[in-house]
Amino acid sequence: MDHFLYRDGALFAEDVPIAEIAAAVGTPFYVYSTATLLRHFRLFDEALDGTDHLVCYAMKAASNQAILTTLAQAGAGMDVVSEGEYRRARAAGVPGEKIVFSGVGKTAGEIRAALTGGIRQFNVESEPELEVLNAVALELGTVAPITVRVNPDVDARTHAKIATGKSENKFGIPISRAGRVYAHAGSLPGIEVIGIDVHIGSQLTELEPFEQAYRKVAQLTEDLRAEGHDIRRLDLGGGLGIPYERSNTAPPLPVEYGALIKRTVGHLGCEIEIEPGRLIAGNAGLLVASVIYVKEGEGRDFLILDAAMNDLIRPAMYEAYHDILPVAEPAPGVEPRPYDIVGPVCESGDTFARNRGMPPVAPGDLVAFRSAGAYGAVMASEYNTRPLIPEVMVKDDQFAVIRPRPSFDEMINRDTIPSWL
Repeated sequence: MDHFLYRDGALFAEDVPIAEIAAAVGTPFYVYSTATLLRHFRLFDEALDGTDHLVCYAMKAASNQAILTTLAQAGAGMDVVSEGEYRRARAAGVPGEKIVFSGVGKTAGEIRAALTGGIRQFNVESEPELEVLNAVALELGTVAPITVRVNPDVDARTHAKIATGKSENKFGIPISRAGRVYAHAGSLPGIEVIGIDVHIGSQLTELEPFEQAYRKVAQLTEDLRAEGHDIRRLDLGGGLGIPYERSNTAPPLPVEYGALIKRTVGHLGCEIEIEPGRLIAGNAGLLVASVIYVKEGEGRDFLILDAAMNDLIRPAMYEAYHDILPVAEPAPGVEPRPYDIVGPVCESGDTFARNRGMPPVAPGDLVAFRSAGAYGAVMASEYNTRPLIPEVMVKDDQFAVIRPRPSFDEMINRDTIPSWL
């Protein structure tokens, strides 16, 4: 569910007409609904009622300060994968004890920054990382709390580029080697072992892969405790999918996911962490664009938009589907026409949809991409010297620009000319 609905023939974000925002900031732009962000966070939080838990928002999905502050004030922790994300979380008012540091390539500098500024735990991905973490902790005269991310060799049944829990993926330590790694971690003076971490992928649309992974984690917990390790926290990752294509079967609900967690690991008495990102932010955002041209091609027609692959990379990178709808509601009975919906970038890959049925539209009309709040603005670039597009947040009948569009001069003046030119 989201809070983007037609009213009296016009698409609204909560109580604000999308066309009103477009008139104020120009297109293209992203717009986020505060009510949707909070609703989805609370669904996860409520799904784990009755357990000691923390919902850590996976910041890589959407990391604007306004989004982070909204979620932090609702009680969310944060899952970060870089020093930049760590600093963003702290700037949004998130205390160190509610920040989890994930990622396969943490540098000594990033580890030092987190240990100095405060951290809930590091999710360790490799033995070499463990050694660096120990060395930096000893240098600072402190102890680093860790979980070890185990790779359970479970097929998440998702897109190959966002699967992370199979043996051939770069993430985590093979679960078969976990006992040796934990034994070594327990011997290091700068390390405090507190739990286990697992994350098998993103955009999962069924619960069975989670169940396979969590049952393996439950057995590993018991094995490690028998070996003397104080396993008191389980970080179960994120990955629950959202319904990008509304004609498809809906993914499981957070309440069903929470019931699965309680059923598979609830008996262990561990504190539970989960790290949803996409399901919190995805349906909370739209990308809004204008039609530049309607072009007749050989055997197909094209809608050429002012948004491009540099604004929303998911269709080009993942062959991802987004519902695209006109901001002005079509009249009843209007027959859709097939279009290839494309952007202006000089790449054939700058295609959002092929042979997509759309009501007839004209140059200047507005269209909206649903489910664009996650992995949209955060993955944008300035390819073709196209400015990063504005981000807007709506709350009830108010809206605010939370990241402005830079001018061309601002973009160009970031470059520095060498002295010999």
